[in-house]
Amino acid sequence: MATGTGGPVAPFSVWDYVVFVGTVLVAAGIGLFQAIRGRKNTSSDEFLLGGRQMTAVPVAMSLTASFMSGITVIGTPAEAYRFGAAFWIFGISYAIMSTITAEVFVPLFYRLGITSTYEYLEMRYNMLVRTIGTSMYIFQTALYTGMVIYAPALALNQITGLDLWGVLVATGVVCIIYCTLGGLKAVIWTDVFQMLIMLAGFVAVIARGAVVQGGLGKIWDDCYQGGRLDAFDFDPDPLKRHTFWTIVVGGSLMWVSMYSINQSQVQRYISCRTLTQAKLSLYVNMVGLWVTVSLAVFSGLTMYSIYKDCDPLTNGDVGAIDQMLPYLVMDILAAYPGVPGLFVAAAYSGTLSTVSSSINALVAVTVEDFIRPVWKNLTEKQLSWINMGLSVFFGFLCIGMAGVASLMGSILQAALSIFGMISGPLLGLYLLGMFWRTANATGGLVGLVVGLVVTLWVGIGGQIYPPLDDKTKPLPISVAGCNRTQDLNFTTVTPWTSLATLTPLPDYRPALADEWYSLSYLYLSVLGTLVTVIVGLVVSAITGGCKQEKLRSDLFVIRSDLFCAGCGKDPEVSNLEINEKAEADLKKGSDNAGFVDPLFNPIEKVMEMGTKL
Repeated sequence: MATGTGGPVAPFSVWDYVVFVGTVLVAAGIGLFQAIRGRKNTSSDEFLLGGRQMTAVPVAMSLTASFMSGITVIGTPAEAYRFGAAFWIFGISYAIMSTITAEVFVPLFYRLGITSTYEYLEMRYNMLVRTIGTSMYIFQTALYTGMVIYAPALALNQITGLDLWGVLVATGVVCIIYCTLGGLKAVIWTDVFQMLIMLAGFVAVIARGAVVQGGLGKIWDDCYQGGRLDAFDFDPDPLKRHTFWTIVVGGSLMWVSMYSINQSQVQRYISCRTLTQAKLSLYVNMVGLWVTVSLAVFSGLTMYSIYKDCDPLTNGDVGAIDQMLPYLVMDILAAYPGVPGLFVAAAYSGTLSTVSSSINALVAVTVEDFIRPVWKNLTEKQLSWINMGLSVFFGFLCIGMAGVASLMGSILQAALSIFGMISGPLLGLYLLGMFWRTANATGGLVGLVVGLVVTLWVGIGGQIYPPLDDKTKPLPISVAGCNRTQDLNFTTVTPWTSLATLTPLPDYRPALADEWYSLSYLYLSVLGTLVTVIVGLVVSAITGGCKQEKLRSDLFVIRSDLFCAGCGKDPEVSNLEINEKAEADLKKGSDNAGFVDPLFNPIEKVMEMGTKL
């Protein structure tokens, strides 16, 4: 069969299975190694935060790997194939997100010495707000993690014929093993290994695609002719799925909510030994995100160049858009034993990194927000057993959520929509507390509830009544070059996901469907944040927010936090009344003297170098 003309593809070979299984065993082995290495230190802080002794580069790679998951490996190339290279503009969003997180949120959280980000909500508001925030995070993370498990299982099901639920359970069990035994250190060092495997998988697809098509120039020219390179659309219409403004404005705020207040990410950078290392990890992570998204998008463009005359989805070769890249891999790489196994290992590695980090973060917030406040006299040994038990519980919960994820259509968009609907209002709640002293618990709670209701209304409405093509702008595809001697109903493996991704539009569309429900999924986070802040300020003003007793100044963003993490020690900050928990943590880290760090101001350093020159 000629490449790119449709039809059945080769199955997995023995060497593919060897490479795939070997990769998974190495990942699990890293977790076991960390467990054996740290068996003398079984404290809860060691399990959840790596003893606050991590450095920037491994943490940065872990940050990148945890959200550049199997969803990215499978979903982003399919996005570029169907809608073009506009996804590349997220590189700008990553830069904005990294800067805001490193210069606004990190100094605050690091100064307070928190383990769970939701501890801040109790410090700033009250226990009820903290409990609601934690519950929202647990629901969001469990559902998202279910989607992450589902993505590579879909790939394996497509190209190997392995039972889908068998793969789902196996994924969860491997993550449970090294999360339960190794804690955060195991998760971070495993992520480093898995990040390298993910990048290698993309490079293999692009390199072989270039050989098949006759060079990278030919791929670029095909994509130009097919309209895949028209990335910059400056139309301000908020209903259009991807424009420059929806990605830069909506995408930036969505990624800020994912990195600045999401426990899975915060837990990593507060595990760094110094504030400088914590900030540096975010800037290195930004570069990692750029490299990963570039390779993922170019893999999608390579896929379009090969299938520009025979779309496998329309031709019936695959049953879902998210099975396109696995199909391509078996089409162009099956002649190289072990290489398809490397790709599947890449998708699987992305999943393992995200699932393991999610399980570890879920354990952290459950222990800190639900167990410790009720049972305050637990010993370290008891906490250690609770941590391991919760790792097992959340692992199996996420496996169950994978079944729910199978009903949500396009994996990439559904995953980002979940973060927009839930993280947007939560981000608004944090910003309200960090910047406005007049905000009180009543205002914050009402704002959070109203923001959540509004975003769920729009987001769920958009799932029930998907936007029409004039808003999503799918690019043209063709089947003119397909080998039609085969049965067009053929599918490599009959996918049980086809009903989810090819759901027909409802016969009846209410008036709101083409306006309110068609709002770009990237603006869900913006909507939730704005509604929460505005409603929170209004309700706080009505309920006496201006008459509150004096609040602790360390709960707010201060001048020296903003792009100047150590521009001379602010005496007001140095003498802050740090809470008891922070005092207990002051001795942790190599030079963590009260979380006041040596100078780390990239802008000032550049100016200083210029002056010397």
